[in-house]
Amino acid sequence: MVISLWKKIVFAIATVMLITGLVFLLFPPISNWIGQNIANSETEKFDNSVANAKNGSYVDALKNKDIDKDGYSINENGERTSDFPVLFKDDLDRLYKDSVAYNKSIINNQGTVTTSDYSTPALNMSSYGVPSGLYGYLSAPTIGMKLPIYLGANASSMSYGAAHLTNTSLPIGGESTNCAIAGHTGYIGRIFFDNLRGLAIGDKVILTNYWGSLNYCVTKTKVVKKNQTEDIYIEEEKDLLTLVTCISNNSGGFDRFIVICERV
Repeated sequence: MVISLWKKIVFAIATVMLITGLVFLLFPPISNWIGQNIANSETEKFDNSVANAKNGSYVDALKNKDIDKDGYSINENGERTSDFPVLFKDDLDRLYKDSVAYNKSIINNQGTVTTSDYSTPALNMSSYGVPSGLYGYLSAPTIGMKLPIYLGANASSMSYGAAHLTNTSLPIGGESTNCAIAGHTGYIGRIFFDNLRGLAIGDKVILTNYWGSLNYCVTKTKVVKKNQTEDIYIEEEKDLLTLVTCISNNSGGFDRFIVICERV
């Protein structure tokens, strides 16, 4: 009787250990698969929102009662002041104009940014009909990466995808711009910039925004200390995209892994 009971206990312990082992073994691929599907869903929503953007003005739409005024408001200049989730061509025109103006405004401020300056979104996307803060998405075919881009490198944005570092150029391209985008590595349940080190010189990185897709080519990869920010500065006449993630310094802390890309 005692031997039989002991066998049952040993069997139960072995079963629990086996199940625990399987959970640890299967969790990474399953969670990564779920995470990638979430990212794909967000990028698909982005493409659909651009494709379905309404022609004309939301002011005219209000007058013609094409949209419900409840929860929707505009100011005396005819600009929306609410996050009513309907995207118009007017919104995209204003967003592009304001993005260009923002990029010009920071050219002479390089070298003055601190880490805390990266987190507050460069623009209030709700005022353009995008309450999610989504600005576009980033893809790199050689490493199977496709991630939504949100404005502001804060905890909230970076838990959903990649994040634009405020006080660097917004992701619209153009001469004398350097758009810096950060992403987590080792985030439980999601693959963000974990595979960034797999990018090689010459690999293609595509930045898709509301107005089209911009093609970049990897020109350099490097590891720097977290307080070395020179690589996100604007270089005159160049159109750059700089990707940033954490990497262990093998001393209990983290350095930064940088991928520098140039528009082709």
